[in-house]
This record gives sequence, C-alpha cells and structure tokens, in this order.
Amino acid sequence: MRWMWIDRVTNLVPGERMVAIKAISSSEEHLHDHFPADPDRGLPPLPIMPASLVMEGMAQTAGVLVGHTGGFAEKVVLAKVNRAEFFMDATPGFTLRFTATMDRFDETGAATTGVVHIIDTSGAALAEPTELARIDLLFSHIDRNRAGAAFPENNFVFSGDGTLMTLLRMSGIDVE
Repeated sequence: MRWMWIDRVTNLVPGERMVAIKAISSSEEHLHDHFPADPDRGLPPLPIMPASLVMEGMAQTAGVLVGHTGGFAEKVVLAKVNRAEFFMDATPGFTLRFTATMDRFDETGAATTGVVHIIDTSGAALAEPTELARIDLLFSHIDRNRAGAAFPENNFVFSGDGTLMTLLRMSGIDVE
C-alpha cells in the first residue's frame, strides 16, 4: 500500500509550478494518536496532522512536478530537506494547499520551493488561506547519481499504473 498525502492536483504549469490539495479528515487513523486524550491531566483529544506528514505531502507535490518536468523518464527521489518551517498546526476539517515551485531542474535532479496554506472550507475560522509552512526540497535523479549503478524498476512511485499516476489522471493531467 502506498500512502498518499495529496488528494488532487488543482493546477500544473509544466516545469514551473504545481498545486495540490489534501483534505484533513477526522477519520484518518494517524490523527487519533497525535494527540490522544489524557484523562489524568484533564486534557481532551487534540488531533493534529503531524508535521512529518505535511512534509510528505509537499514532497509528493514537488516530486510529481519534478517527475512530470522530466516526462517521468527519471527515477525521482527526495534527497534533502533544505528548509522546513511550520507556523501553526493543521487539524481535521481543514484543507491543505501545497504549492511547489521549480527553482532548478537538470540532469542530476531538481530543487523546489514550497508553501503550504491551510484553508477553512467552512469559512468559519479562517477567512483567508493562511500560511502553515514553508518547505524547500532537493530531489535526485537516482540512476544518474549512483555511479553507474541502476536502481530497480519495481516498486518505483512513477512506474506503471501506480497510485501517483492514477491521481494525476484523475486530476485531468496527461501522463502518457
């Protein structure tokens, strides 16, 4: 099973920028452990989307942008988190909007700048999208950076009809 931290691609400018969204639902199992109620201290449950999963959503958004830019010919892997700043927490009932911008793309990999906004689709708490995080990432084209060693084709996220490719098709993006 592959874990998806984006639900839909809403905008793609090839080689430049990609925007994806993720609705945070209270039915997501990981939220119940982060953070459960503490009756001994009188604390109610406080479900928060872990920052690591917000970062994964940005990595998937930016990684798809990098893969799409290269026509999905290269095996793209996250090589480094250059920056990860969080300004608030994300909780159920809100939507995350991931915006990844391409800073550099070449034969060895790519660098992206990312901004995550939190959106209140009910209009009750946050009148405007609010900046949740800034996440800048570095990606590697792994086959070009392993001193001639080939990375296996199987279990690669852009291979065949994998989940990310299905997500792109469902979002109306041509991946053929």
